[in-house]
Amino acid sequence: MAPRPARKNRAKPALSHIDTSGRARMVDVGAKAVTERVAVAGATLVMKPATLKLIKSGQIVKGEVLAVARVAGIMAAKRTHELIPLCHPLPINVASIDFRSRRGGRLEVRATVAVSGKTGVEMEALTAVTTAALTVYDMCKAVDREMTITDVCLHEKSGGRSGRFVRR
Repeated sequence: MAPRPARKNRAKPALSHIDTSGRARMVDVGAKAVTERVAVAGATLVMKPATLKLIKSGQIVKGEVLAVARVAGIMAAKRTHELIPLCHPLPINVASIDFRSRRGGRLEVRATVAVSGKTGVEMEALTAVTTAALTVYDMCKAVDREMTITDVCLHEKSGGRSGRFVRR
């Protein structure tokens, strides 16, 4: 059986951060249009109900847990390109972190990030929500080392060529 001739036009790779030779690359967004883009990500901290009560009452010795975690998440969103190697630096319009306490010692964390840009902010929202959750853990670990961070995911995103995504 004769060997196949080499193809001159290789198929476009399935992953945008991989070139036709299989090497990692930063995606060229130069020709893309600037659009309004928003991403919302979430995470849940599972802790002892007593720990959540301490957080809500402001009795954690290290200080205002949710205020510090909020600032940490916002800072993380702005610096995502320094942590995730192939992310573009983005001029973020807004980043916000919200918390909602639930029964059974559950604290839901939600990050919303928006930009007017050529690429999305999903990674910024995910980085923000995980950093906020890690900050809560760090500030409360002295009273509850069994805390668990779960359900980190993208809830929704809008803008760009791929349009709107909403998790079911």
